[in-house]
Amino acid sequence: MKILVIHASAGAGHLKAAEAVYNGIKKSTDHDVVLVDALDYSSYLFQKLYKQTYFFLISKTPYMWGFFFWILDLAWLQPLIRLLRRIQNTLNTKRLHRFMVEERFDYIVMTHFMPTEIAAALKRSGRISSTLITVITDFDVHRIWLAEGIDTYTVASDWTKEKLKRIGIASEQILSSGIPTDEKFSVLVDISALKKKLGLQEDVFTVLVATGSFGIGPIEEIINTLEGFQVLVVCGHNVGLYQKLSAKNLKHIHVLGLVDNMHELMAVSDAMVTKPGGLSISEALVSQLPLIFFNAIPGQETGNIRVLKEHGIGISGCHVDQICGELQKMKSSKDAFLTILKRTKALARPSAVNVIISLIQ
Repeated sequence: MKILVIHASAGAGHLKAAEAVYNGIKKSTDHDVVLVDALDYSSYLFQKLYKQTYFFLISKTPYMWGFFFWILDLAWLQPLIRLLRRIQNTLNTKRLHRFMVEERFDYIVMTHFMPTEIAAALKRSGRISSTLITVITDFDVHRIWLAEGIDTYTVASDWTKEKLKRIGIASEQILSSGIPTDEKFSVLVDISALKKKLGLQEDVFTVLVATGSFGIGPIEEIINTLEGFQVLVVCGHNVGLYQKLSAKNLKHIHVLGLVDNMHELMAVSDAMVTKPGGLSISEALVSQLPLIFFNAIPGQETGNIRVLKEHGIGISGCHVDQICGELQKMKSSKDAFLTILKRTKALARPSAVNVIISLIQ
């Protein structure tokens, strides 16, 4: 089988999901598989604007992003939105269209809505005959992910599946697989040895503070309140934040930049304070980490919070000064902590990658 796994590099989550599926296929099958960033096959200007506009909106004008997110999800506007997207993608991603047609993939697995629209349009026109699998990377679902011609949508949970059914997708087209995460997040490790490797104290409640790949949010204000905890702060691409926090030289704060060992940081942590991105949540669930959310982007991230509340998972809506109090409750009450872990484990989907791969026959 010839397989394309494709994402778009607007936010890290779509890439991480694609990498998890790609690595799973490489490890467990003999299929010919390639991993591609859709934006690499778009015009230079489109690629640059796509990334920069997204970052600007979520970091500088998040409520404007939330407004666009709401507008684009209105059912009665979908015919116009689909037409405009078709025109935009036709003009700006001609190389991607040509690549999908010429390579004649048996399966195309997509972790972003932009290649989903393109592949579905090509299939409707008869230019490709690939089996199309769209991997939705949030717990809530937006209509921008939907396209006529997709064979299977894989989703985070049964809740997500039911919403897809309500907005018109047939049940047999939906697989409640979970969001794919790398297998290393679910591997059992020697916590004591790992803490020693990372230079951490062993018997101190450890809090992981993660900013998302862009490194945005009131991170400095949060860590200033976290006395009595061992804190790991991941600053992502925000070099200024990394330098500012490092200069404080606080013994209980371990400041990190862009990391490639998030699975280890999650394994040694007792709780996580994070932005509610779909992949971050899924990795934390698989790692059995209680979650406290901050600075949710209006739209997909507030949607994720809403779904997790249905399952009794995650604490949100806290003022910065209240986060420490919530962590103190987890630290001081073993029963409350175990209850949180039980709910977390119930929603975790460590086998999501294998479930998705099972679709490839």
